[in-house]
Amino acid sequence: MPQRLTQQPRIVTTQSPQFTVKGARINAASEKVETTMKFEGTADYVATDDLTIAVNAAVTLERPLLVKGEPGTGKTELARQVSQALGLRMIEWNIKSTTRAQQGLYEYDAVSRLRDSQLGEERVHDVRNYIRKGKLWEAFEAGEKVVLLIDEIDKADIEFPNDLLQELDQMEFFVYETGETIKADNRPIVIITSNNEKELPDAFLRRCFFHYIRFPEMETLKKIVEVHHPGIKEALLTTALTQFYEIRDQQGLKKKPSTSEVLDWLKLLLAEDMDAADLKKNGASALPKLHGALLKNEQDVHLFERLAFMARSQR
Repeated sequence: MPQRLTQQPRIVTTQSPQFTVKGARINAASEKVETTMKFEGTADYVATDDLTIAVNAAVTLERPLLVKGEPGTGKTELARQVSQALGLRMIEWNIKSTTRAQQGLYEYDAVSRLRDSQLGEERVHDVRNYIRKGKLWEAFEAGEKVVLLIDEIDKADIEFPNDLLQELDQMEFFVYETGETIKADNRPIVIITSNNEKELPDAFLRRCFFHYIRFPEMETLKKIVEVHHPGIKEALLTTALTQFYEIRDQQGLKKKPSTSEVLDWLKLLLAEDMDAADLKKNGASALPKLHGALLKNEQDVHLFERLAFMARSQR
């Protein structure tokens, strides 16, 4: 059973064994101390064992961590919590359908330079004045190790991941306008999220460490709720989550409610001062209380209206 991990982040220092270089024995312990960062969760984020293993494996391999899962299961929040737990600054790149890979590197504003040249501006002589740095450039020259979040990569064009293969693999890229190569001095921890709306290229997947966040079981979800709504009554929590899982398991449901939606629903129940008895009232013969927090399209609302009507007819 996954457990809530609340320990403070720790820095594990390991000493390398002796090894031989060109016939000479070198004691690595006296020459170099390797510091390894370990993510163990935070007090504000319930991380399962397999999730912490995935994060630490990606850090060790120095490969991007590709996190998939249903919307609202905490993929984006994971990057923020890794940043907080390890004491690293986070750089966030939110992907849209119109986002191009080049924007993550840099953009050259040729139009502004042409306009300035027509106006006789002095700044026109330095091309660097017209280069806007992207999030990858920002992460590469941060001067320290950072967490780079590439959020919802599946929203972009299908070629978007392929256009970043070299840059994420080698941690460098070439700026054609200035003739310089931008290379990361400290390899960032890269976390990439996807809602699985489209398949990602095999060449891109090969370069990532993959983890799928499964929807939490009842006991894990209780721990998540207790983090966000401490002190919630056990009877209300158990009854509400039982109804919630029944809704998710309903055959024919178009959109299953997520973790974030059940948290919103419970917030409303607490605000309305409802208890377990209020939720049980009328049972299956009525729509769930405050169902707008859980059912997000008319087909699902109509489905539960029909089920409620059938339940009343059988009385």
